[in-house]
Order: sequence, then structure tokens, then C-alpha cells
Amino acid sequence: MYTTFTLAGQLVRLEMLTEKHLDGLVAASANGKELYRWSAVPQTPEQAEQYVRTATSCMSRGVAVPFAILSARDGKVIGSTRFCQLEHWSWPDSHLRQGRKNPDVCEIGYTWFSPSAIRTGANLETKLLMLGYAFEQWQVLWVCFHPDKRNELATRSLDKLGATRDGILREHRLGADGRPYNSVRFSILAGDWPAIKDRLKYRLAHHPDADY
Repeated sequence: MYTTFTLAGQLVRLEMLTEKHLDGLVAASANGKELYRWSAVPQTPEQAEQYVRTATSCMSRGVAVPFAILSARDGKVIGSTRFCQLEHWSWPDSHLRQGRKNPDVCEIGYTWFSPSAIRTGANLETKLLMLGYAFEQWQVLWVCFHPDKRNELATRSLDKLGATRDGILREHRLGADGRPYNSVRFSILAGDWPAIKDRLKYRLAHHPDADY
């Protein structure tokens, strides 16, 4: 179980996902049917309840840290994301990382935004906050992403972010359409982070509307 924390920026605030966000999740996903073809996004109260229940169960088992993404301006829910696939490697006793409580590597996934939040800089700042926490607080070795290959919006965004395409994982996960999908694996190493951090900050300052 990871300590509860909030990540706050100028555009967004990431709060630990709980039942208090149920109505906000449903409202945020309204009118996004076409946008969410490749993502499991809760669009009814029943789906939102199951979504939150599953996410919080993963957190209680120590394998994920889910967030509701809120607008910093008005506090409304505009999406969700999470750290997932948190791994603690078995280091030899003599290794400096042996005995760490924080994960050694992780994935960022289950990320979606309301239609109104697309191309506003919300995605850029969310990535900046999460990657910053992963690399600077947890001090992970790498962060990965696994978007559905068909999800051009997500893969294009990660290309612009500067993440490296490592390859295709065939029939890697079950898609929102009930079929196994091919994932495009992207990764960012700890050594990549300083340059990507500068790139994200520049884009947020000068081109916040070009986050996809």
C-alpha cells in the first residue's frame, strides 16, 4: 500500500481516486464515445462504480496508484490515470537499491481525458507531474506506456513526448472492444528524464494546445 498523495500543477490536480469522484467520472466521459473507442472509460454510473472498485483494489494490493484528474481552475473531474505494474526487483544484498520501499520501475496507463480537456495542456502537465514523481521521488529506473496500437491519439502523444518506441507486444491486453490488442511499448529511462522534463516544460509554456 502506497502513501496517499496529491500532485498539483497550474492546470490540473491529481487526487487519489475514490468513490467521491464517481459522478465526476461519468460527467467527464459524456460525449466521448468516439474518443474512447480503444480505452476502457466508465460512461455510466455502474461502470464508474466498477472502475473505482477495481482501481482501489489494485492500490490496496500495492500494484497501482490511481488518480482522478481535476481541473485546477474549477475542481471538476476531467479524466483519470494511474501508476500501474509497480515492480520491486530482487536486488542482491550488496546492491545500493536493495531494501527500497519504492518501486524500481512502473507503468503509466489507464489515462483518459474529457473531450473538453483535449489540447489544453492538461495531458502535458499530467505527464510532467507523474513522471517527475516517478523519477524524482520514487527514483525509478524506467517508466513505460502500453497504448493500443490502434489508438493513434495516444501513440502520437507519446511520440511527441519523446518516449522511445521499443516495439510491439502482440495481443498483449484485452481491449475495450473485448478483443486482445497489440500494444506499442514506449519507455523513458531515468537518464532520458532531464531532457524530456525540459521538453515538457517548454511545450507547456509555449504550445500547451499541441499536447496530442
